Amino acid sequence: MAIDLSNYDAKAKEAVKAFWGNREQARNKQIESGKADQGERAGVTAGKNMDGFIALVKDIVHANGLEHADIHLERRVLTLPGYFRPTKLWDLLVMNEGRLIAALEFKSQVGPSFGNNFNNRTEEAIGTAHDLWTGYREGAFGEQMRPFVGWLMLLEDAPKSRSPVKDQSPHFPVFKEFKNASYAERYNILCRKLMQEQLYTVASVIVSPREAVETGEHGELSEMTGLRSFISELAGHIAAEAARTWMV
Repeated sequence: MAIDLSNYDAKAKEAVKAFWGNREQARNKQIESGKADQGERAGVTAGKNMDGFIALVKDIVHANGLEHADIHLERRVLTLPGYFRPTKLWDLLVMNEGRLIAALEFKSQVGPSFGNNFNNRTEEAIGTAHDLWTGYREGAFGEQMRPFVGWLMLLEDAPKSRSPVKDQSPHFPVFKEFKNASYAERYNILCRKLMQEQLYTVASVIVSPREAVETGEHGELSEMTGLRSFISELAGHIAAEAARTWMV
């Protein structure tokens, strides 16, 4: 059976429009209430900005043979056991007949502060994956095939995210790929290395300007870390699980 990408490109555009639209709605709502957060935080406290991408993942799961899988989105059923900590709260879990099929994280970052947030996102992504795979090795999820573990970042496409950034390392040189790399390029490098080190099945970053609230415009930084690769790998993993289920 051929995998079904569920018209992902059109749905991704709608997800991007919803991302920027939800941020603006959250900001306006807080301003109207007289309790607006400082800076960009006013646009993120609603917590629904990446829902369009979550809906796309649900469509991929259903279109590739797991119509009856349990897709968990509520906080009370989104925790998995860890190895270095008791539990970790994920953004979306796919379960099928008691097996963990997929665990996904959806992240976003907008300006003006890209530097500190990039470091925080990097540390979080690495730690989360290492914790999960160590737990998997130690039998936290029982005897089962490796789950799909995905990390998707939507980054604001802006001058500050595209401009070269210099680093200071007085004792040892930084790796050459990071020299003068913009934050967009650094996210691309991060995603590539997360996959190369097998910390994530797929790690992807897409970039989008604020004006995309009207058009859904978004771009990719490389084929390897692009949205099509993310969706294709997920669809293939879901189809493989469905095939195993049919054979039992």
